[in-house]
Amino acid sequence: MGLKDAIDPLLKRAVDAGDVPGVAAMVTDRDGTLYEGAFGKRVLGEEAPMRVDTVAWVASMTKALTGACAMQFVERGQLALDGPASRWLPELGKVQVLEGFDVAGKPRLRAPKSAITLRQLLTHTAGFGYDTWSTEIARYLEATGTPVMSTGRNAALGTPLLFDPGERWLYSIAIDWVGKAIEAASGKRLGDAMAENLFGPLGMSSTAFKITPAMRARKAKVHQRDAAGALAPTDLEIPQTPEFQSGGGGLYTTAEDYLRFLRMILNRGRSGSVRLLKPETVDQMTRNQIGATRVVLIKSTNPARSLDAEFFPGVPKSWGLTFQINEAPAPTGRPAGGLMWGGLSNCYFWIDMQNGVGGVYITQVLPFVDTKALPLYYAFETAVYAARS
Repeated sequence: MGLKDAIDPLLKRAVDAGDVPGVAAMVTDRDGTLYEGAFGKRVLGEEAPMRVDTVAWVASMTKALTGACAMQFVERGQLALDGPASRWLPELGKVQVLEGFDVAGKPRLRAPKSAITLRQLLTHTAGFGYDTWSTEIARYLEATGTPVMSTGRNAALGTPLLFDPGERWLYSIAIDWVGKAIEAASGKRLGDAMAENLFGPLGMSSTAFKITPAMRARKAKVHQRDAAGALAPTDLEIPQTPEFQSGGGGLYTTAEDYLRFLRMILNRGRSGSVRLLKPETVDQMTRNQIGATRVVLIKSTNPARSLDAEFFPGVPKSWGLTFQINEAPAPTGRPAGGLMWGGLSNCYFWIDMQNGVGGVYITQVLPFVDTKALPLYYAFETAVYAARS
């Protein structure tokens, strides 16, 4: 069975059943697109169809792009993976570790035992967290009046570490600090630096932190699932004039554009005749960078925003720069060494360097790891491997 015959009915059934409002999915090998399909609506209750060029907020799928851009600056000697990252970001030299709260609810802080490095930021081992998946950070924000990340205010980055740098893995705001490092190295706003070094050379013309009029004309809305399971469109949108552009979660893009990035990684840094990264850099990015440390389940503090999250429970997982790596075969058919991550709005991607294949799946649904949207992604990936076997 061909990919189209395997995947189209799967996605259409899910849309017809109301599992997702709309979905766009694409598959690539090293040479070009193997599959593309889109079903449903950009906005429930409206006529505009979901398409592979529909613009969507991909949230934490931003991280892999930010990481790739950072590695371009590492190659040039303008950033370094090891050594104190405070060389470029002096604020990181002042970050403290949260040890708890006193009887009055005031945070108890101490100096970290070592300096934060760019490698630790890229691998989520620096010690930072997210209020969505950390009760300690949520409590710290409340106790100190620190704004949440979604405000786009610089002060939102002023949260403490939850452990000493390098001690363990915890999903975090660290890639937003990587975005700040790119700005320090380039002397440019993050979106401009990424457009010049990554989006432009890749032909990702519908990818940006700031939504252009042409992008807005094709934009899908994020939908929220309520306690009864019903979906409704929201007006959620990343601030368009923020103090900082979120390298950890602020990009809008399309399935078409994101597939170009996946193909570049599959080709070890090359896109057509253009080389964006050295092959050895991509090899480093796609290998385990955290040793025996493992990726673990992240517990939600806000079920409307995210459920408890872990991909492939029971499968050991490490982290590269900046991808999750399954250290054993995944249930979808992806072999050990595969790369993936997702975004809060239930967007997901994977890259299989061994077989030279990757895919992207875009919906606009909250909460993260939604009970309908995530299984549909797994089914999509499984169908790809089944059809190719």
